[in-house]
Amino acid sequence: MLVDLGGQFSVVRQCALLGLPRSSYYYRPASESSENLGLMRLMDKEHTDHPFLGVRGMALFLNRIGTGAYNDKRVRRLMRLMGLEAIYPKPHLSRPGLGHTIHPYLLRDLVILRPNQVWCSDITYIPMQAGFMYLVAVMDWYSRRVLAWELSNTLEAGFCTDALGSALVRFGTPDIFNTDQGSQFTGAAFQGLLVKYNVRPSMDGRRRALDNVFIERLWRSVKYEDVYLRCYEDGGELWSGLKTYFGYYNHRRSHQGLSGYTPNEIYHGKI
Repeated sequence: MLVDLGGQFSVVRQCALLGLPRSSYYYRPASESSENLGLMRLMDKEHTDHPFLGVRGMALFLNRIGTGAYNDKRVRRLMRLMGLEAIYPKPHLSRPGLGHTIHPYLLRDLVILRPNQVWCSDITYIPMQAGFMYLVAVMDWYSRRVLAWELSNTLEAGFCTDALGSALVRFGTPDIFNTDQGSQFTGAAFQGLLVKYNVRPSMDGRRRALDNVFIERLWRSVKYEDVYLRCYEDGGELWSGLKTYFGYYNHRRSHQGLSGYTPNEIYHGKI
């Protein structure tokens, strides 16, 4: 826990000394009711298992399991708050901000042969005992290695830009960086960082929700192998737990899609 040191150290400095992200310090419990937080946990698990369910399908699911009577309006608001969108062709998958730049999808028919050829990024909702946070990760497409990640209690773009900056500093630059068309990725700060490092941006097609499929699989692993099992109490505990999990995921967890090797072994060519 950070303490008042009489102005000797700023919050940024204290977080750096403790090895904690500022998002953990600034975290405040979500303002949603306990009933809504319970619904959101149920919706998150159902979306992880059946990502094709839209508002009506999710409302039917909630009403069918007997938790109460919930209309589409309430379910739609909670899904928007969580950043959940059904995976099937529809007019609006991810909405860019007004005036934000949209780029074409560059990975169709592209043969990916090496680490740092393509990176990708996405955001997911993470439930906790008394609230929730959002997790962003940067992943190397070839090796599935998680290069950087950050937590935030809002969907503002800053934590996505921080994760990208951390990955670029630690691991160099990819040829292509793929994301969806969400405003966090289309804004000037995120796109400016790609331009600065001479990285070609790529964005999922508006009718192709599976264009970023590998990081979608990562979210399922994170939630079923860690988040749902641990039931983290707060942002600090969540950050510490995810740090441990991503260490395991990168260095110890074998992947069938990688012929039994770990992401770190593939990324560094240790096979």
